[in-house]
This record gives sequence, C-alpha cells and structure tokens, in this order.
Amino acid sequence: MIVKNESIGRQKAADGVERKILARGGGLMMVEVFFEKGAVGAVHTHPHQQVSYVLKGSFELEMDGNKETIGAGDSFYVPADAPHGVVALEESAILDIFTPQRQDFFKSP
Repeated sequence: MIVKNESIGRQKAADGVERKILARGGGLMMVEVFFEKGAVGAVHTHPHQQVSYVLKGSFELEMDGNKETIGAGDSFYVPADAPHGVVALEESAILDIFTPQRQDFFKSP
C-alpha cells in the first residue's frame, strides 16, 4: 500500500488538534497528528500499543503521572492501557503508530 500524503485530508481530533490517517493494514496503523501551540491531547488510555515520534516542535508528555519535555527527534512507547497525554509547547507534529488499528479514528470526533 502506498499512501500519498497530499491526497489525505486532515480530520479534527480535538480543539487545536488535527490528524491524518496514513498507511495502515493488518494490525498496524500510522497517523500524523498536528497541534497548535497550547493544544492538549488529554490524558487517556486505550488497549492499543503505541510508538510515537516527534516530527517538529515540542511537547510536555505525561505518562503514568510523570511529566517530561520532549522535542523533535524524540520518541516514546506507550504500553496498552497506560495513561498518557501531551500539551503542545509550540506548533508541533507527531507521528503515531498503533497496533492494533484504532477503529475509533474512523468515526467522527
């Protein structure tokens, strides 16, 4: 499967947060997420494993109650059901990879 980024529209995920569902198949899914400065990815859990890579900008990452600042080039792993969330410290983008696929992303927010 080849997915051309310019052919995918952004979906609103939350206030100040938009996402693009990129290549996916089998048990994997890749999603590009864009944050306005100050936008919040509220602390949440899900049954999916997640690996994330900061494409640009910086975030305050909260995982299991611990907070740390991360920036472009940093990555992190989220085990299934682990509480996590971010606050964008500037205009930022992140690449998320999930297994299994996030079926909830195919529904309107």
